Amino acid sequence: MKVNGTLHPLTEPITVSALLEQLGYNPQRVAVEVDGEIVRRADFGTASLCDSSTVEIVGFVGGG
Repeated sequence: MKVNGTLHPLTEPITVSALLEQLGYNPQRVAVEVDGEIVRRADFGTASLCDSSTVEIVGFVGGG
């Protein structure tokens, strides 16, 4: 699987939620695209990723 341009080999499918937890992202502060499609936050727990998935994670940063 490729995440933000870096290869992350998978031995079994995982969900978007599990990936975000594994990588230390707060699911409330990111947008996720899988294979060119935006994944709704409500679907993070059911959207499955496999070794051929391409994932882009964009974090929101606050400030002023």
